[in-house]
Amino acid sequence: MDKPVSAKRTESITSFIVMDVLEKAHEMERRGVDVIHLEVGEPDFDTPACVKTAACKALEEGQTHYTHSLGLLELREAICRYYQDQYAVSVDPDCILVTSGTSPAILLLFSVLLNREDQVILSDPHYACYPNFIRFLEAQIVTVPVYEEDGFQYRPEAIREKISDRTKAIFINSPSNPTGNLLSAKRMKTISGMKPWIVSDEIYHGLVYEGKEHSILEFTDRAFVLNGFSKLYAMTGLRLGYVIAPRAFLRPMQKLHQNFFISANSMVQRAGIAALTDAAADVTRMKETYDKRRRLMIRRLRELGFGITVEPTGAFYVFANAKHISTNSYELAFDILEKAHVGVTPGIDFGDNGEGYLRFSYANSMDNIEEGMRRLEAYLQSL
Repeated sequence: MDKPVSAKRTESITSFIVMDVLEKAHEMERRGVDVIHLEVGEPDFDTPACVKTAACKALEEGQTHYTHSLGLLELREAICRYYQDQYAVSVDPDCILVTSGTSPAILLLFSVLLNREDQVILSDPHYACYPNFIRFLEAQIVTVPVYEEDGFQYRPEAIREKISDRTKAIFINSPSNPTGNLLSAKRMKTISGMKPWIVSDEIYHGLVYEGKEHSILEFTDRAFVLNGFSKLYAMTGLRLGYVIAPRAFLRPMQKLHQNFFISANSMVQRAGIAALTDAAADVTRMKETYDKRRRLMIRRLRELGFGITVEPTGAFYVFANAKHISTNSYELAFDILEKAHVGVTPGIDFGDNGEGYLRFSYANSMDNIEEGMRRLEAYLQSL
């Protein structure tokens, strides 16, 4: 009997290395090993009570049926108010598509934007999963290296050098995963004036501790915005995201959504409304705690010899230079896990220009971060 062969479109899809680290850590924990998790980008806070209450109330009231394929109008209107309040930009609720997490939004967006062999400009390093969405649709990735000394920001002139007649979009992410750095308003404005469409992942907006994040919609309407509730509102498992898009693209995306997903979860959309309207105090509390952890982690990593040229001011990551220890971040991350019992993410997960770095997440308690740093110190001394 012939060996089953998967479709060719899956052959170029890479594994998500942070999940490999996490799964290895879980295997160790099942053997009784105590692991400090600094690898995963997931809030450790409980979902705000107002969000849980709204979800439970929706269930009790029987709101368990399909919604409009674009999402509940009340939720889309709440998103519009949020963008007006935060960025002074006007968004039409009919230009918003609500999805079960931001990842489906990325898939729908690129499905209507990209043809085979189209090109998307992407920073290197970048969020590990971005290239796989693009490859899956048989489009091409054009990387632009970004550098530690520049706060891992795009250099607009470097983008211009990579634009061709096949360039369909420029992908930006600020605050960034994996670096935690922000793209300045000046650079964002310059990029927004370039010919390709701009795709802006704003999932970490709201988690900024110094300075201010900017939405791409402040500078251009030739853009797609990706956002969601997982990070800011500690709602990862509830799976709720959205895309804001130019009107001409909404109906094509909506048709795909109707066919492939039908609609986002009804009761979770009600929870999303509560997050936007009632969770401000919870967000403030979480942000204050993240900032304390950020300062602690940056200080301790520097004391241990890791390179951090420009301090990250957003998300919940520190992307630290570990080239003085090893230029093989994959082997280093798994060695740290095995010997120090600390989970970290290898920089190579985020692109070739991430090699030699390690990503540390401070979405964990102060006590655990301090213990993780003590274990790292002992590990480095053993070398």
